[in-house]
Formats: sequence, structure tokens, C-alpha cells
Amino acid sequence: MKQIALYGKGGIGKSTTAANLSAALAGEELDILQIGCDPKHDSTRMLMHGTWIPTVLDLIRERGDEKITVDDVVYRGFRGVRCVEAGGPEPGIGCAGRGIIATFQLLERLDALKGDVIVYDVLGDVVCGGFAMPMREGYAQEVYLVTSGELMSIYAANNIAKAIARLSRRVRSRCTLGGVICNAKNIEGERDLVEEFARRINSRLIAYVPRDRGVQIAELHRQTVVEYAPGSDQAAVYEELGRTIYGNRTTSIPTPLDMDELESFALEFVQV
Repeated sequence: MKQIALYGKGGIGKSTTAANLSAALAGEELDILQIGCDPKHDSTRMLMHGTWIPTVLDLIRERGDEKITVDDVVYRGFRGVRCVEAGGPEPGIGCAGRGIIATFQLLERLDALKGDVIVYDVLGDVVCGGFAMPMREGYAQEVYLVTSGELMSIYAANNIAKAIARLSRRVRSRCTLGGVICNAKNIEGERDLVEEFARRINSRLIAYVPRDRGVQIAELHRQTVVEYAPGSDQAAVYEELGRTIYGNRTTSIPTPLDMDELESFALEFVQV
């Protein structure tokens, strides 16, 4: 079983990337489980044709975890991808990371953490204890950083690389960095920038996902690109990403940049 996690800045496109990745992998006749680890609980929505599935944390609040079954939390989406949403607390109340912890505990009890590939889609702006749990507890064995060429996106990716480097020293943790995915924003020189960033943190660019209006159109139709436009160039990008990640055997312990190095790096690529 291959367990991967997509981390990155909020709004960078992790959920779109994760859903299309899962759809592409399922097209290879693989058993895929995607777990949304974000309080927005929208990770699996395009796989579910727009349906907002019940979150684990909501169900626990309503019933208590002892009365919850697999069918209550695991839903079949496009191509049979099994979908789970951790959820989160009411805004302004409680710890958002608690939803992730509760979800993993419940799925373990229900023996639902299985398949050929598990895809964890994790919020990455703040790598607190809850959001770091997939890495810290040995679930996310390969972490993929989703970023663009924007400085704050690179900054968030670098912070996550710091967490991977720190957690990789723990006995229980088995997380390593699988690579960097550039989800493009059409910034001049963006591919070169992200590729060089990956190199400097001891990793590599494993995919460049171009910005394409077809993604928005597919999501307006409540579908992944892989489902809505299966013969499109953009669908081919996600399919190639799936093959690359599934076949990836090269991971690393990152060497994140300090703040001065990060700012100097950014200046090298920005015309001022």
C-alpha cells in the first residue's frame, strides 16, 4: 500500500490536484482512498459530483464514535474512489487539527485505512500537531509539496519541508519528501523557479501542472478534469502525474532554506 500526502498553502490547488490524481490512479484499476484533512471538507467534492459528504467530526459530535460504521464515513465516488472528509470544528471554536486525529483513530478502528494508494489532502499553511499527524504518526510515507511560483506559496512549501526534516528523525515517523508539484499561476519563469527551489531543498520537480481554464469548467460541472474532459491535454497531465507518483521510488529528507536564503532565492528570479 502506497500512502502519499499532498501539502501546500491554502488555495494553491491541493484539492483539485488530489481529486484528479485519485481519478487518474483509479483509471489504472487501482483501489484508491482519498482523505480530505481540511476543515473546509471540499477535497472529495468533485469526485462525488458536487455532493458534500458527512464529515467524521460532525458524525462523532452527533452520535459518538462507537455508533459509526464504515458506510457512514466512506463514500464511493468517480471510478470507485473511496472518499472520506475529516471536517473540523465550528469557526472560532476548538482545534482544526482535532478532526484529523479523530478521523484517523476512527478509520483505524473500522479497518478502513486500506487500498493500493491512500491520498491524504492536508491543509499546509500551519503545520500544527493535528495537521502534521499524517507525517508524524507514519501514515504519510511520501509527502508531495504543491506550490506555485508565488513567494508565499514557496514560503509555505519551505515550512512544510522543515516539518518533514524534523519529523523524519522520529522513530515512529516514516515520512520523506517525494517531490514538488508546480501548480502554475502563469508567472514568468515559474517552472524554472519551482524546479530550482526543489533542487535547493534536496528534492525534484516531479510535475508541472499548467493553468488551464478547463479545470474551472470541469468543476462548474461538478467533475474532475479526468472525468469531464478525459481526452484533454490537462487530463493527460494528471494521468502522467499519477503514473509518476505511483512509480516513484526516489524520496529524500529535505534541506529547507532559512529565511535569508529564501528571500535571496526569490530575488534571483524576480525582476526588480
